[in-house]
Amino acid sequence: MSARIPVWLAALWWGSLMTVGFLVVPLLFAHLPQVAMAGGMAARLFTAQTWVSCVCAMLLLVILRSKRPLAGGLITQDLLPWIVGGLLLALLSEFAVAPRIMARENLRLWHGAGSVMFVVQWLCAGVTFWKLTASRSDTSRDHAATAADSQV
Repeated sequence: MSARIPVWLAALWWGSLMTVGFLVVPLLFAHLPQVAMAGGMAARLFTAQTWVSCVCAMLLLVILRSKRPLAGGLITQDLLPWIVGGLLLALLSEFAVAPRIMARENLRLWHGAGSVMFVVQWLCAGVTFWKLTASRSDTSRDHAATAADSQV
């Protein structure tokens, strides 16, 4: 059971980013009668998403630090930059970029920066998820190959 927790955390992180950023927020702007209403709701959703991202990333870091065996292997150190990068991007977006967007300060610049940071965070979460699931399937194949070799 505990071997699946990192995969579920990475899936929640990546999937929630995809759902909020690429589905829900565009639908708000397409269907709410005023752009200001959509923008206010989008800001609340992005704040909630920041906390989902932070919780998932922090739990993944705790598991990485504990070096518990996961699916026949360890979460490797090559996940560390992706998790920390995604976490830092979430926090920077929330506490450095979002206040400037809400203040309508150089809106084009800060909205663009926030969008780029969101997409890079989504990539960080996706790479984390990919590496966790790839390591699980690679480990399973390695164990199967070892078992087949020992029977010969």
